[in-house]
Amino acid sequence: MLTREELPDCPVATAVRLIGNKWKLLILRDLFVRPWRFNELLRDLPGLSQKVLTDNLRQLEADGIIIRTAYPEVPPHVEYALSDLGRTLEPIIEELRIWGAKYQEIVRNS
Repeated sequence: MLTREELPDCPVATAVRLIGNKWKLLILRDLFVRPWRFNELLRDLPGLSQKVLTDNLRQLEADGIIIRTAYPEVPPHVEYALSDLGRTLEPIIEELRIWGAKYQEIVRNS
């Protein structure tokens, strides 16, 4: 989680800092459906490198938005799921989806 010193004064800036990049939003979109394994996310997000996925997952976990669960199996099995805090982002992501669909419709019909 961000420290008090790291928190921007503006609440919008805080939200953008936590989820405001393309990959974090798409990772969250997938995690609203179900928990995902690392390679599943990597396959579902074309253009995303393994390093960038790792970095984004670590940031989301550190900020308390997702939970990483490692199962003691051979081979190792790790799943990523939304935390309770992460679930509170669902209406925001849904509104982005709705707005994006409306924009797509306007562009297609112009």
